[in-house]
Amino acid sequence: MLVSKCLQARNAAYCPYSRFPVGAALLTPDGAIITGCNVENASFGLTVCAERVAVQRAVVEGYRKFTAIAVSCDIEDSFVGPCGACRQVLMEFGSDWVVYLTKPDGTYRETSLRELLPLAFSPQHLAKK
Repeated sequence: MLVSKCLQARNAAYCPYSRFPVGAALLTPDGAIITGCNVENASFGLTVCAERVAVQRAVVEGYRKFTAIAVSCDIEDSFVGPCGACRQVLMEFGSDWVVYLTKPDGTYRETSLRELLPLAFSPQHLAKK
């Protein structure tokens, strides 16, 4: 279901400049799924990635804990992970995430946030003053 929602979110992407649609779907511990897609802007620096849109939507809805995320783009011949900025944003909400890197046909590779962002800076570092 998470992979399916991620693929649906990708279809909603607003990407007139890159033509590179990305979708993301977060899973909460209670089974809720929150989706996001990339939203581009003519001022390229204001573009927001799908993963960050999903996190922002989830936070607005009151969620702060997540167990998994599925991410998809239109690249068919390899599994593509979140960008570095999105990896750091995901880490803000914990390191014990399952990450499904999903191809357009629905096949996926399972990995983890810890594997994608080893030796990460996290909120725990700020608590150790």
